Amino acid sequence: MGTKYKRVIIKLSGEALAGDNKVGINETVVNGVVEQIKKVKELGVQIGIIIGGGNFWRGRQGEEMDRTTADHMGMLATVMNSLAMQDALERQGVETRVQTALTITRVAEPYILRKALKHLDNGRVVIFGCGTGNPYFSTDTAAALRAAEIGAEILLLAKNVDGIYDSDPKTNPNAVKYDKLHYLDFISSGLKAMDTTAVTICMENKIPVLAFGLNEKDALLKAVSGENIGTLISNE
Repeated sequence: MGTKYKRVIIKLSGEALAGDNKVGINETVVNGVVEQIKKVKELGVQIGIIIGGGNFWRGRQGEEMDRTTADHMGMLATVMNSLAMQDALERQGVETRVQTALTITRVAEPYILRKALKHLDNGRVVIFGCGTGNPYFSTDTAAALRAAEIGAEILLLAKNVDGIYDSDPKTNPNAVKYDKLHYLDFISSGLKAMDTTAVTICMENKIPVLAFGLNEKDALLKAVSGENIGTLISNE
């Protein structure tokens, strides 16, 4: 199987790592994701990963809390997921580095673009923790930002559903799935599959976004090979 892309960013939700538990980390689920990432890497694809923190903490949980404090707690939650993913990848023989936007040098490297690029060129997977390092920005936006910075050819948005629909397929059995969307159509339709700030960054930097279901067999392999899965957001 050949690959269409040589450098990608994979965005994983924290909830996806929790599996049916909804909270915490389900090691069976994580190991399944790692198996897919390993297969993609063996094809020579350079991989950056960003993981949300929703399986531990979401900023909007702290309704009476200062927003900046709540968002910083969310950033720390992403570090727990990043370290868990690093551990799982390295147990499978995949050399990995975690870089964080907040400085936590006892457990991870600080995010330095040139160092991240060097890791990618040397065949390491790089996991970017702490989002952008700023409150009021989602990990979707961090994924778009890092994709632009490292020159990723596509942002792979791994979801619990198999693409983007015009309404929630879990509550509406008549929901219609999109095969392709223009960035502007995604934004104007008010779709919630991805943060609009993230979509805008991708549009301005001409980075396509592929939203797909991670549960499908070899979904990541199919995504990097250019197979017709999920929903593609681009300027076409």
